[in-house]
Amino acid sequence: MEGVVDYRQNKPLGHHTLSFILWEVYLRISAGDLKGRRIGSKKSLGLVTKHGVLRPTSSKVRESIFNILGGVIEGSMFVDLYAGTGAVGMEAMSRGAEKVFFVEADKKRAEQIEKTLGKCECSSRANIIRQKASDFIRQAQEDSLRFDIIFLDPPYYSGELEDILSVLADAGIVQDGGIVIAEHLSKKRLPEGIGSLRQKKAYKYGDSMLTLFRKEQ
Repeated sequence: MEGVVDYRQNKPLGHHTLSFILWEVYLRISAGDLKGRRIGSKKSLGLVTKHGVLRPTSSKVRESIFNILGGVIEGSMFVDLYAGTGAVGMEAMSRGAEKVFFVEADKKRAEQIEKTLGKCECSSRANIIRQKASDFIRQAQEDSLRFDIIFLDPPYYSGELEDILSVLADAGIVQDGGIVIAEHLSKKRLPEGIGSLRQKKAYKYGDSMLTLFRKEQ
């Protein structure tokens, strides 16, 4: 691991404060072909379902994801695991990903992603999968699918993160040299290695952290 980078410049907003603010704003694509496009609605951003309260990746963290990835996003096979609003996957599509898989277990959220993609007229480059993350990974393994980049952002307090990373590592659906980026609470540190995945760097943004892994070749 190369170290932890702290990008916090101001006092961070708490989890519940951020959730409240999201009722008052819209998410928008920040760069690429779809720059400025609005994602979802106030109603959908505040959606509470049996899968919990929707907590979209903040615009600051979302932009940082793609600054970290840089040019590797071009032409990539990208997975937005735990897609929620689909904002990260749509940003990937806007910035040149060849194909984006939106994996979302909740029916209403998956339908909202489909509606948004339809308005953008970019559904042909998207695959919306209404499954739990673990079920999608197993199905992808059975179908011999391989991905260049996988972003995962399970609910912060669910305890799913390390388990799903282990399932990912064992399934072999990440291309050799491929990237896995996990968003999680900054208080939590992930292992240096999980199966074939090796941690390269962690980036801190207030109470959130992005940890980047690469698949060993």
